[in-house]
Amino acid sequence: MLTVWYNTRCPVCDAGIVRQKRRLIEAVKAGRIEFRDINLEPAALSGFGASLEDIRRRLHATDADGRLLVGADVAIAVWQVTPGEGWLAGLFGNRLTLPLTRFAYDRFADLLYAWNQRNGRW
Repeated sequence: MLTVWYNTRCPVCDAGIVRQKRRLIEAVKAGRIEFRDINLEPAALSGFGASLEDIRRRLHATDADGRLLVGADVAIAVWQVTPGEGWLAGLFGNRLTLPLTRFAYDRFADLLYAWNQRNGRW
């Protein structure tokens, strides 16, 4: 199972996950994917060395093999299981584009994190 940890206090992050949840209703029901609010379990990924602030800054997930995924790799993993979005995983997660995808995701995540901090969301 893919377990995605996200920050409900970020309105952009929360809206994105709500959208994905709607597209993944069957996968959620079947237990193939789970979405969890890190604010309810702030130490959930401490065994991986990931702090609450790390998860507020970037999406984190654990896959079926217990590996930690971070940032763009989480988005790609979610797209892979989302009906009609596998092409996004192929486009942004291939060997050639993945470094650029990770760079772009990280810059956007940094800006979003700073915006949320300025607006007192945590």
